[in-house]
Amino acid sequence: MMQADELMQLVVDAAEEKKAHRIVALGLKGISLVADYFIICHGNSDTQVQAIAGEIRKRAEERGVTVHGIEGLEAARWVLIDLGDVIAHVFHRDEREYYNLERLWSDAKVVEFA
Repeated sequence: MMQADELMQLVVDAAEEKKAHRIVALGLKGISLVADYFIICHGNSDTQVQAIAGEIRKRAEERGVTVHGIEGLEAARWVLIDLGDVIAHVFHRDEREYYNLERLWSDAKVVEFA
């Protein structure tokens, strides 16, 4: 089974592959029981949002990670990908500013990644 840190890096790498913007990893250990990490990023178009989400799902499945759910893929405004210990939030640029998850989870620490 993949460790949460490795899974976080896999999600970041997949998002970078599809040129996601402003990728942020928030460490939630000790703050939330929901997940160990939130990965937040955005795309500038519906097509890019769907491509980023698709790449994250593809890479997770290739490594045998269970994808517990994907919400919002059709509308491509805010796609949530539940990978258990890691939850990826892929926003359309406009929605990212509106929902501002980084502010909502401001007590989480921003995690450095490679």
